[in-house]
Order: sequence, then C-alpha cells, then structure tokens
Amino acid sequence: MTEEKTKRIEIIVTGQVQGVFFRASIRDFALKLNLEGTVRNRRDGSVEIIAEGTEEKLNELIGFAKIGPPSAKVYNIDVTWKEPERKLSRFRVIY
Repeated sequence: MTEEKTKRIEIIVTGQVQGVFFRASIRDFALKLNLEGTVRNRRDGSVEIIAEGTEEKLNELIGFAKIGPPSAKVYNIDVTWKEPERKLSRFRVIY
C-alpha cells in the first residue's frame, strides 16, 4: 500500500458566507475528512480556508465549500493548490 502525497489548498469563498455557520460547517466537514488547517472570516466579507491532506479529501472539501450550509449562498470560490507546509494541526476556526 502506498502513502498518498499530502497537498495544500488555499480557498477564498465569496457570497453570503459570514454569520451563517459557514466556518463551523467547514470545520466539522474537514474534521470528518481528517484534514489539517484553518478557516476564518476576512474583512471583505469572504471566508478563507487553508487545508492540507490528500488530493481526494481536499477535493471533497472543495465540493462542500462550493455549497456550504443551507443558510449560506456561495457565489464563487477561488482555489489555489500549493506545496504543503506541514505546519498545520487539527482543523480549527480562527476568530
């Protein structure tokens, strides 16, 4: 069995994504996927997600971020793939 390579994504989500449990939903979903990373609100009203894990699990997170929780309205997501820094720990919300 081969170990899958760790990858990193940085996502900016725009839309009605603050004050609608978006960060908590992302955190809960990422924890189920055993991803490491953070999610935080940005001053411009968007949400930033940084995550590391396997490409398969990161793609699942991207799919969830495109929809968000029922109260969110996602207009756009911008995903940037990067080399992992391996400095992240258990997925958490940054306040």
